Amino acid sequence: MTRRQFMTYGLGGAAGLLLADGVIAWAGSTQPVPAVAPARRGKAKSVIQVWLWGGPSHLDTFDPKPGAGHDYCGPYGKPIATNVAGIEICQMLPLLAAMADKYALLRGMTHGNNGHETAAYLVQAGRKPGGSLVYPGIGAIVSYFKGVNGGYRGLLPPYITVTKPQGRFSEAGFLPSKYKPFSTGGDPAKDPFAVEGIVSEHVTAARQQDRRALLGELDRFGKELPDDPLVKNLGECRDQAYAMIFGEAGRAFVLSEEKRERRDRYGRTTFGQSCLLARRLVAQGVPFVTINHGGWDTHKQHFQTMGSKLPELDKGVSALLQDLAEHGLLDSTIVWVGGEFGRTPKIQWEEPWNGGRGHYGKAFSALVAGGGFRGGTVVGKTDERGETVVERPIYPWDLLASFYALLGIDAAAKLTTPQGETVAVSPLAANEIPAGETGGLLKEIM
Repeated sequence: MTRRQFMTYGLGGAAGLLLADGVIAWAGSTQPVPAVAPARRGKAKSVIQVWLWGGPSHLDTFDPKPGAGHDYCGPYGKPIATNVAGIEICQMLPLLAAMADKYALLRGMTHGNNGHETAAYLVQAGRKPGGSLVYPGIGAIVSYFKGVNGGYRGLLPPYITVTKPQGRFSEAGFLPSKYKPFSTGGDPAKDPFAVEGIVSEHVTAARQQDRRALLGELDRFGKELPDDPLVKNLGECRDQAYAMIFGEAGRAFVLSEEKRERRDRYGRTTFGQSCLLARRLVAQGVPFVTINHGGWDTHKQHFQTMGSKLPELDKGVSALLQDLAEHGLLDSTIVWVGGEFGRTPKIQWEEPWNGGRGHYGKAFSALVAGGGFRGGTVVGKTDERGETVVERPIYPWDLLASFYALLGIDAAAKLTTPQGETVAVSPLAANEIPAGETGGLLKEIM
């Protein structure tokens, strides 16, 4: 093997096997970053996004309509009272009902789009689709301002998705690819949790140490060319990679360190343990974590699916809110639960749907908690059937701009496109949204 081949397939290949691309890009990112205005000191330091991919029904979660009748409620016609007077939620969410004082319900969410891709882009980027630019999603924006540019120096990437990418939209948009999320892969409900490129269920810690020692013995380039920028950068990347595997940062993924009772509280499901992992990640300072929880696109047999999805959601999110509060993290962590849209209020009983609900972007709900949001409140209102927002509409750009405000990110800060143009972080700050299509920041709960 020539020296060139060894550099390409030896040291580089070994480092590539240590960590997945997302972490390698982060751990090895020693080049100067473009100057940006750092995030101001906001109330919130991190965001945990519980993304209900496919679109959850607002009637069957946070905006029940018992008076609409069976064709709208199905079997969920008896909502339950919460611990906040006057607020009721779906009867399938008793654990969340017992802690409504910790969160706010946004019942006025709207954008009118019924396509998965475009609706996801609307909600994640806070921008209307179309035009020549693909804007970055909120995770990439937070990573940009509160990651390395904002002084974050943790070994964990600043933007992590659990357990797989969300898809349906370009997370980083026109920003460089290093602002895309690192996706863990694996299943946190299994022990060990096989995090892609970090934890292998088939390689013991002792064997990893042996590999590290062997790699050090083979690294003649590091000894002969210690000042070469490429070799030096590769060595730093390798050291950080092993620090992730054996150090404190990597331990964030070792859920077996948690007490059995705490893990049981979340539920021994992939979703429940993903919520627990999210708490451990923000405890390490990770600015943005997305739990990508699919299965909510219930065109057929909706209620059969909800019979398992809703208890799982109830257990995982309620445990997350309680755990964050117990660890003193809720005040500094925004928790956001929702999807790209809602589902049709009227149930499609006819074949082939057999009790399904379609896509519905005209009116839907979200839950927000922590990070400066006031709990025990409801913002927005839909009509008696949940078909139209009749009070306080909340558009995606309103919601995201509210997040930025609590995070200390200037909505008017400029981002530079690949074409050299500058655009504002939020279209609200640039007055790009007509007056009739914004309800403004969520000041009533901030």
